[in-house]
Amino acid sequence: MSANKTLIAYESKGGATEEASRKIAETLRSKFQLEVDLVDLKEQKPSDLAQYQNVILGGGVRAGKIYCKTLKFLENDLTGKKVAFFVSSAEAGAPGSYEKAKIKFVENTLAKYPNINPVGWDAFGGRIRILGKTVSDNTDLAKVEAWAEELGKKFTQ
Repeated sequence: MSANKTLIAYESKGGATEEASRKIAETLRSKFQLEVDLVDLKEQKPSDLAQYQNVILGGGVRAGKIYCKTLKFLENDLTGKKVAFFVSSAEAGAPGSYEKAKIKFVENTLAKYPNINPVGWDAFGGRIRILGKTVSDNTDLAKVEAWAEELGKKFTQ
């Protein structure tokens, strides 16, 4: 297991979680010189989790539910790894509903997986698409980058 190796696994449908994952990867690579692998859970399963010291999992939310491949990933044995978790949700990016969304989608989800002791978790704004057309977009990549910088410090301590 490499101290520098980080996995970012994500599931995205509207694109917000993928954009956040790419921004996190870019930040960890450029500011902390971490080796980062990005895995789209819709396309592939991560191979050999043992090679990663740090694992970041991101998932989108639709109709009030976190995407199923994201939740399935939380069943992996992540013992001894620095783990971080985030969701992308239109609710989390709406004024006045961030805290509620963070509790509902992040903290309540993590409570179901007591074997995971994350070093970081958050909820970011998302995007609503209907019939391929974006009808709402409250993503904030500056917020994602700031969170990635916090994680980078924790991953390199």
